[in-house]
Amino acid sequence: MSSVQNEWLDVVDENDKVVGRATRQEVHKDNLIHRSAHILLLNSKDQIFVQLRSLSKDNSAGLWDTSAAGHVDSGESYLQCAVRELAEELGVVLSADDLIPVGRLPPESSNGFEFTQIYTARSDQPLTLQAEEIDDGRWVSADQLDRWISEDRAAFTDTFLTIWANVKPGTQ
Repeated sequence: MSSVQNEWLDVVDENDKVVGRATRQEVHKDNLIHRSAHILLLNSKDQIFVQLRSLSKDNSAGLWDTSAAGHVDSGESYLQCAVRELAEELGVVLSADDLIPVGRLPPESSNGFEFTQIYTARSDQPLTLQAEEIDDGRWVSADQLDRWISEDRAAFTDTFLTIWANVKPGTQ
């Protein structure tokens, strides 16, 4: 079993209150409600960075997704998770004050039974993509992203499509 499968996550109820903890593997196997954070990183040109999930990922492998994302570890806050994931996956070091909460998704089968907190952040720091997580990435404008989605919707994770529909410019 890989170390990622041994991550401990808080199990929460339908009100997002912690009711226990379990390994990542148990949470996914038993469809337990848990937490995640997704971040849309923008640069000074208002482009959004999207990542291509590694083909070695256990779900949504080889699909385009938000700039960075991850499970909220046991005892961690959504915001702490978002700051950590930006640093781990993209090498972008920001403070909690640099992240702006822009939306939230309820736990459903389509998003792996996760309460998902969505943030935006702005940075022109050079990116260092985490090879175990990301196979590729690119900066795109909102218009380019909309066109890409309309031409090849199946290339994106379901969670990304839901997030983008709720937080893209002009929807808030």
